[in-house]
Amino acid sequence: MDVIKKMHILLIHQAFAALNEPGGTRHHELALYLTAQGHRVTVITSQVSYLTGDVQSTGTNVAEQQDENEGVTILRVYTNRGLHRSFVHRIFNFLSFMLSSFFIGLSVKDVDLVWGTSPPIFQGITAWALARFKRAAFLFEVRDLWPAFAVAVGVLQNRLLIRASEWLEKFLYRRADQVMVNSPGYIEHVEQRGARQVALIPNGADTAMFDPQSDGAAFRKEHSLEGKFICLYAGAHGLSNDLGAVLQAAGKLRDNPDIAIVLLGSGKDKPDLIAQARAMGLDNVHFIPPVPKTDMPQALAAADACIAILKPISLYATVYPNKVFDYMAAGRPVLLAIDGVVREVVEGAEAGIFVQPGEPEALTQAIRQLAAQPDMAREMGLAGRYYVEKHFDRIKLASTLHDLINKTLAQKKV
Repeated sequence: MDVIKKMHILLIHQAFAALNEPGGTRHHELALYLTAQGHRVTVITSQVSYLTGDVQSTGTNVAEQQDENEGVTILRVYTNRGLHRSFVHRIFNFLSFMLSSFFIGLSVKDVDLVWGTSPPIFQGITAWALARFKRAAFLFEVRDLWPAFAVAVGVLQNRLLIRASEWLEKFLYRRADQVMVNSPGYIEHVEQRGARQVALIPNGADTAMFDPQSDGAAFRKEHSLEGKFICLYAGAHGLSNDLGAVLQAAGKLRDNPDIAIVLLGSGKDKPDLIAQARAMGLDNVHFIPPVPKTDMPQALAAADACIAILKPISLYATVYPNKVFDYMAAGRPVLLAIDGVVREVVEGAEAGIFVQPGEPEALTQAIRQLAAQPDMAREMGLAGRYYVEKHFDRIKLASTLHDLINKTLAQKKV
């Protein structure tokens, strides 16, 4: 295979999060690996945080940040600020990024491969168009099945918009030189809609970032959680996350003052969840603002068990949530309220307890079980750590991505 010695990769990713920011950092970690191999990576992302909705840059058009040591250039472009206001504002946010990222992308020189990612799927148009303009290879990554997920949760209901979105989805799959998915549950879906070349680079974790022997004492002290059995959820507080069910479980656990439920993160539904917890008198629930990925190891080290939960929707059986792999890398047992392919991972690793999604009582009993058997919880956590080291370590996955990019470029040259 003809291997490109040095290449320039342009990543279009509205929801990109750097390691010093809250949110999923899969792409920054992968980019750092690629630059360590001598390549260049330029990222075009939004000024508005996808997780919090906060503006991350004061620039009116584009603000450039460059880490001279790591070689990843991050360009933050203008984006409409109404991400979390309403569905209409959210669409304007997506479309504004699609346009601004395209025009800024035109100025990025000597690009070998354009890497687009979805959702939001609109940025896939930018990636495809830039790849055409620059005569570069087009790698299209599917992180969620959009618009299928949006239809399933009821966010997208207009038939005309659904048809247009499905057409766009197929358009991008068929025109990508390579489609990449982060869950095996997505492969059949994208192949049925026209993807020609499909590769799996699953979500995983940087195991070197986490110390399973750490007790997170500083985090516990900071949040007055000493002596508690902590069940922690880390991530988005949104429509899909079903955190209302976690609050219901917390209500049933008030008879055990030693158990604390910690919800760490942000999202559109967080104010409503706080109000709901207050109305229910849940003094055992602690809402904590999101933290950068660099601080996440201490937060997870403070937990005795970690919660991964989604609404009981059949399509969610296809997902590989990033948080599950971080939980396992931290050596913490997973309370998993998600069925499907990720259940196979957790149960195969003997790394936690599965409960049926949408059943707060089952979640309550699983929490009680782990709190009553801390030695078993610890064994589950360490088993998960071992499994992630063997199968889902980020460095190994990044090496596979590197090979995939080389292969895509070699085929493009033929």
